[in-house]
Amino acid sequence: MPRVIALISGKRKSGKDYVSNTLQAYTSGKSEVVKISRPIKTHWAKEKNLDLDELLSDSGYKEQYRLEMIKWSEEIRAKDYGYFCRTACESAKDNVIWIVSDVRRKTDIQWFKETYGSKVRTIRINADEEIRKNRGYVFTPGVDDAPSECDLDDYTEWDLVLNNNNENLERVQQFVNRLVPSLEPVGFVDFPNF
Repeated sequence: MPRVIALISGKRKSGKDYVSNTLQAYTSGKSEVVKISRPIKTHWAKEKNLDLDELLSDSGYKEQYRLEMIKWSEEIRAKDYGYFCRTACESAKDNVIWIVSDVRRKTDIQWFKETYGSKVRTIRINADEEIRKNRGYVFTPGVDDAPSECDLDDYTEWDLVLNNNNENLERVQQFVNRLVPSLEPVGFVDFPNF
């Protein structure tokens, strides 16, 4: 059972994976990255004989299957909104900190707060569209206008917000340096927007 759960959210190519991986590296073996999308991608890898590691990576490989994965996962969520959150957590290890790198819906946040209460902190990674395009983002109808990308656009109860527009990564490193001491098992401090 983790003592702290950091829920990371943001649009495609905002830097969620980079921040999550950097945060994991800074917490020196006390944390792990948990992906809500892992059960979805595991299903598709088995179903279509695909490379799971490539589906889980930030490569273009997964983009070929993203729309199909979204449609299938929405059918599952309609029956049980917490299914993928619960399944992802069942395979997580007993680390002090879980970094959930791909929170996309209000129901994801709801499930974690209902299940883990005060251990949960929400973090939003923002980046301007032009910056995201420089990182490889291309608007895809049915993906970028779907709940998987837009459901949290009007969510306002973030514990911390990072505006990740700096191409030299200095701001991300400052963010992680500031966040890590606050992830000690005793709890979080109150963060203003960064």
